[in-house]
Amino acid sequence: QVQLVESGGGSVQAGGSLKLSCLASGFANSSMSLAWFRQAPGMGREGVAVILPAGRYTDYADSVEGRFTIPQDNAKNTFYLQMNSLKPEDSALYYCAADRSFRTTWASHHEDFDYWGQGTQVTVSS
Repeated sequence: QVQLVESGGGSVQAGGSLKLSCLASGFANSSMSLAWFRQAPGMGREGVAVILPAGRYTDYADSVEGRFTIPQDNAKNTFYLQMNSLKPEDSALYYCAADRSFRTTWASHHEDFDYWGQGTQVTVSS
């Protein structure tokens, strides 16, 4: 049974950093495309970052490029979202996701991802 469990959300001031974790079970990190999405109140779910199996490719939303990274630790079957230089507009509910497939338009097709975490809140104050 595939399960994703997130942790690490919280409140931080603008300019600060947070690191979200997503512990995977039921599959090996190296076999899936792993992603982070976020959803702010009244908004759609948007892709933030993705990493392909074996870390051979990463992609980021333009709004987070240069500030966020998506490292992974295959030994712990965990992947992360390292968020630096946070802005108030980064405030949202963040979800980790996994899927066996991938397409280049992944960020606008969250429905393609079969497995999801429960979500963790990130709040950035100005």
